[in-house]
Order: sequence, then C-alpha cells, then structure tokens
Amino acid sequence: MINALGQPQTVLLLGGTSDIALALARAWARNGSPEVILAARPGERRDRAAAGLADLGLRVEAVDFEAEATGDHPALIESIAASRDIDVAVIAFGVLGDEEQSWQDHETAARLAEVNYVAPVSVGVCLAQVMRRQGHGVIVALSSVAGERVRRSNFAYGASKAGMDGFFLGLGEALRGSGARVLVVRPGFVHTKMTEGREAAPLSVTAEQVADAVTTAVAKGDDLIWVPKAMRGVMSGLRHVPRPLFRKLPI
Repeated sequence: MINALGQPQTVLLLGGTSDIALALARAWARNGSPEVILAARPGERRDRAAAGLADLGLRVEAVDFEAEATGDHPALIESIAASRDIDVAVIAFGVLGDEEQSWQDHETAARLAEVNYVAPVSVGVCLAQVMRRQGHGVIVALSSVAGERVRRSNFAYGASKAGMDGFFLGLGEALRGSGARVLVVRPGFVHTKMTEGREAAPLSVTAEQVADAVTTAVAKGDDLIWVPKAMRGVMSGLRHVPRPLFRKLPI
C-alpha cells in the first residue's frame, strides 16, 4: 500500500519506456525502493529502461504490453495483480503523430484514436476492477492540456486526449468510496522523445518536473493537476475565448 509518506510499494508503468514513466520511477526511488512492473513492448529499449532502474536498486519486472491489443489487457492486468497489490498504475503511453496526416490519412487517424483513447479506457476498466477489489490504489492518467480546448493545429490528438481525460475524470467519481482513486495529469508541452524536434510552447516543462508534480499529487490525494501549475489559469482563460477569436490565436 501507499505508506504515510505517500510512497507506493508497487508501481505499474503502462508504456514503461516513456520518458515521463521512467522519470516517475526515479522520483519514487529517491525515497524508497518500490517494485516496478515495466509494461512495454519487448526489445532493446525496454531492456535498457529495466537495467537503468535496476541500477537504482529497484526491483524490476518487465512484462509484454501492446496498447492496441485491448483483448489481452484483462488477462495481463489480472496476472500482474495475482501476486501483489498494485499501489499505483501509470498510464503513460500515447502517440502524437503528424498533425496534418492524422486527419487526412485513415490508418493514422484510427491508430491515434486507438492508442490515445480506446487503449487507456481498456486498461482503465481493468485497473479499476483490480483496485476496487484491493480496496486501495491510484490510477495516474497522463492526459494533456491539448484536450481542454481542441485547437485546429492538432485537433485529432487533442480530441483523443479530451476523450481520455473525460473518461478518467468520470472513473475517479465512480470509484469514490471504494478506496481506489484516479489522478488526471494535464501537462503542457513536455520535452521528451515524443516532442523532440518540435518547437517548444510557452510554459514547457521536463519529464522530471512532471514526475515531481505527480509524486506530490499522489501523496496529497489530489485528483486533477496541471503541470506547470500556471497552465491551469492559462487554460481557464482560453476555454472562454469566443471561437472567431480563438481560431486567430497563434496556437
């Protein structure tokens, strides 16, 4: 279970080779030695990630995970939970894609929706069942401010994140009183492999800054955070800008 200092004993990283997921594991390692289940595609990238966490003194188990193989998710989550409780599960996978291709190419658009919305819903339902049974646990859903008000510049991605965000906010309400809970995280632009080569937006952050905010929020029992905190005020203002003016903004 998560101890009195907010430190989990077992962490499941779905999309465990992502920069934010690994930064989270390192952040929790600073105050303890949680067991980390690294759920990702097999390969050199996962092997390197597992070895790096093991070098920090963490117990690491690597399991095969494919976001789009939603039919496999129930058995996978149940197999992980069979031998231990899952204190924190981080949904850290996603695709950004090419903004223009993602609405003009059918295969690209369908995959973006599958990975960013359908797959998180799939694992979210499975995790909710496990954590209700345990009577405790936190699902950390890495959303995005792109889903708060969908912009023309990346509307396919933003729409997929809007759907994910709404689902996990609702899931958190549904789990109230069960002992399990949900933390929805809305970062702005994050410097990661996924955004490499793209022009950074204002108020951009690093994976480590997101990880610090998430670990603090898990310990405090928060259910929704923006990273950085100033992004909350920015998005609150943008939500109320009239559409004719909004479409002229350089975003």
